[in-house]
Amino acid sequence: MSRSLKRLLVAGAAGFIGSNFVRLLRHTRPDLEVTVLDKLTYAGNRANLLEFEGTEGYRFVHGDICDAGLVDTLAGQADAIVNFAAETHVDRSLMDPFAFIETDVRGTAVLCEAARKHEHEVFLLVSTDEVYGEVPAGRSAETDAFRPRSPYSASKAAGEHIAHAYAESFGLPLLVTRGSNTYGPYQYPEKLIPVLITNAVDGLRLPLYKDGSAVRDYLFVEDHCRAIAQVLFDAPGSGAYNVGTGAETTGLEVAEAVLEIMAKPKSLIEFVADRPGHDHRYALDISRITALGWEPRVTFAEGLERTVRWYVEHQEWWRPLKSGEYWDYYRRNYRPLVS
Repeated sequence: MSRSLKRLLVAGAAGFIGSNFVRLLRHTRPDLEVTVLDKLTYAGNRANLLEFEGTEGYRFVHGDICDAGLVDTLAGQADAIVNFAAETHVDRSLMDPFAFIETDVRGTAVLCEAARKHEHEVFLLVSTDEVYGEVPAGRSAETDAFRPRSPYSASKAAGEHIAHAYAESFGLPLLVTRGSNTYGPYQYPEKLIPVLITNAVDGLRLPLYKDGSAVRDYLFVEDHCRAIAQVLFDAPGSGAYNVGTGAETTGLEVAEAVLEIMAKPKSLIEFVADRPGHDHRYALDISRITALGWEPRVTFAEGLERTVRWYVEHQEWWRPLKSGEYWDYYRRNYRPLVS
């Protein structure tokens, strides 16, 4: 099947993955009307979508997904919703859990209610592989139980449960994507890869938790956005889809690769105290989405090279973001390693 959507409400699209998703849609489906709703919190940046301001078929609305009245109005002008809006960083969730509950749970419920009321053709919730919790062995399948271990992953799991309840109780046509660790241009410089790159640019230490051995599946943002679009337009019925590459990389391997690309010494790597409840490994079974016809196109080596180049060439974008509040968070989060 293929959905012929005409008007799309994209929540949280001034952030990293959402802005790249809108960029993909504007380039590949120019006839699709896109309304962006974003609160513009610290990680939301209207400059990420500046190229589309004033263009036909694009509209930006500054607002909160928890504002039921505003969401209802915008939902009435769309035939589908894609929700990227979320508090997303595990480290910040350990400092302020309630902000995550408000956005990731209540905000998702507000969007679900609006999609139900206006009988939308589909509601797509962008979730995360972290809802499965730590995966010591094997790979997480879409039917596996949720075992979140941080306020962030718990809030995303709770948001999913709300959405699934709407699907069961009210017939909400629900699709969910659970993406692995995503990287690429326009990522706020507190996540691991942009922290490593931007610190290396300035000759600063590259912080890694404990011994840098935590394993992640790093997915280039363009591949992630293609997967979301494929699920949105082509996935039959309802259900969840894991999105990843199937490859596994440690934090130490990432840091060493960044330093090699930038011709910087490995002595810049600094091990710091591990965060509480740190999941050592995530790994996804991606057979369901590959059966839909999607597969990753960008290798980690190629994607990292492109990402490093983007941050080196776009310092005017990230330098203003590494301001006072950023460094306050940074100092609270990266604590010396106590042996």
